[in-house]
Amino acid sequence: GADAMAMMIPPLGRRLDIEELLGRVDGLLLTGSPSNIEPQHYGGNNSVPPHDPHRDATTLKLLRRAVERAIPLLAICRGCQEVNVAYGGTLHPQLDQVEGLIRHREDSTRPLDEQYAPTHKLELTDTGLLASLAGTTDVSVNSLHTQGVAKLGAGLVVEATAPDGLIEAFSVQGSAAFSLAVQWHPEWKVAENPFYLAIFRAFGTACRQRMSGAI
Repeated sequence: GADAMAMMIPPLGRRLDIEELLGRVDGLLLTGSPSNIEPQHYGGNNSVPPHDPHRDATTLKLLRRAVERAIPLLAICRGCQEVNVAYGGTLHPQLDQVEGLIRHREDSTRPLDEQYAPTHKLELTDTGLLASLAGTTDVSVNSLHTQGVAKLGAGLVVEATAPDGLIEAFSVQGSAAFSLAVQWHPEWKVAENPFYLAIFRAFGTACRQRMSGAI
């Protein structure tokens, strides 16, 4: 959907030369993962395993520097949570234990097509980036996450919420380049979903602008 070439970043933590790496890329995509962020990064006491401390040590510093250098950023699921934590936000470690929330976790016993099927609507911020990409207010997304945003980080702007009020997407205020974090998985059958495809196309366009020196 983005028409871009991917380069995998090894989770090397402090051994990774962030500046050298960012000098080689025109965008940063933070994917989802079965792992959760270790709770000490957001002042939490517990979290559902598994965890990935090497990824935490890599992405939490990398993503902020990418934004500072005007490198386009798209963050998905765990990546969305990483952006929030990197900007000082907190997470609900287990959404199913938070009163008043709908079910946000998939049924892992069901076929993948059912697990990744749209399960709830989004309330889009009228003047936001995501609303402009959607081109409509009637949007539904999949939901496959155990954790979610509790307190939004400083300098982040809500782009969408679930019907229960849980933050589902946000952007980085004042970012010189495209910066969007979404809690769902827009990569699932992206070519068949105009809304998901619009997100990746916007990210890809921003990456090419960066490559050409336009940003």
